[in-house]
Amino acid sequence: MVCYNSQSRKCNIPMSLSGVSATNSVAPVARSIVMARRVLQIEAAAIVDLQQRLGEDFQRAVEAILTCSGRVIVCGLGKTGHIGRKVAATLASTGTPAYFVHAAEAVHGDLGMITRHDILVAISNSGETDELLTIVPLFKREGGLLIALCGNQQSSLARQADIYLDASVKEEACSLNLAPTASTTAALALGDALAVSLLDARGFGAADFARSHPGGALGRRLLTHVRDVMRPLAQVPLITEEATIVDVLAASSRGGMGMVLVQDARGRLGGIFTDGDLRRSLQQLGDLRNITVATVMTRTPCSIEPEKLAVEAVQLMEARSITQLPVVDADGVLHGALTMHDLFRAKVV
Repeated sequence: MVCYNSQSRKCNIPMSLSGVSATNSVAPVARSIVMARRVLQIEAAAIVDLQQRLGEDFQRAVEAILTCSGRVIVCGLGKTGHIGRKVAATLASTGTPAYFVHAAEAVHGDLGMITRHDILVAISNSGETDELLTIVPLFKREGGLLIALCGNQQSSLARQADIYLDASVKEEACSLNLAPTASTTAALALGDALAVSLLDARGFGAADFARSHPGGALGRRLLTHVRDVMRPLAQVPLITEEATIVDVLAASSRGGMGMVLVQDARGRLGGIFTDGDLRRSLQQLGDLRNITVATVMTRTPCSIEPEKLAVEAVQLMEARSITQLPVVDADGVLHGALTMHDLFRAKVV
């Protein structure tokens, strides 16, 4: 587009910036969406094709890893190296000891990290990666087992493998059919399938997963018990049934929990009296100065055992619309108490 400025000098303005033609500015966006949908369709189809090809070799791979006395070593180069790093991390976090070795580093000394007791999972779409083909004979010479996650069954890597996992794709999602796209997606999905199948075979549960992720929110939810976050009995306001409401108010103010617990002579929980109970009692009875707590307390309050998960305390409080919980053992003996604030502080909520 050509225009003239105030000095009548000729200047050029790119069509994309002129704002004259809405069609020109929208068309590239529409083309991008079409291209993106094509990429997703190709990659989705590649994964569906993988599903149809799973069979005896995949089962053999799972069984071999389950009986492996060493670790699973995942190895790759370039884009498949990035995929291999993620596959190794997923295996390790779901109960299968594994780590990643870069193929280029392996030929320069890192091969010493791999023993004959390990299983080598080599990832290569072409199956002709020079660095992998250099280390494979050395590994096999020591008696190690090789699983090739590969896109070419006739390749050098596939022919040397003890177990071949077919990760081939009909085409890359790249419009040039060159950039690793569908092939890396297929390799990643097949690695995830292997990791989750092993997780299931090992009986790996949520608690096991939490032990591998102790620093995250899941770890806190699955590893934190009531005993870890409760206030010990010495910090909980306690009274007996004979205490007056005046005594209750004094104990509650000292405790800062919005409630007091009633404890009997044998150390068991006899009841609870909360700030809400105080308001309701004032509305019903008026003058409370000469009334004992036994008259107005809740005798069978909700409670929880110290061995329970802290997240179970949260669920109980939310279900009952309460903010405090006495902590008692199976015999009803008091061990402490906790509030919703304690759970917030521990980042369980």
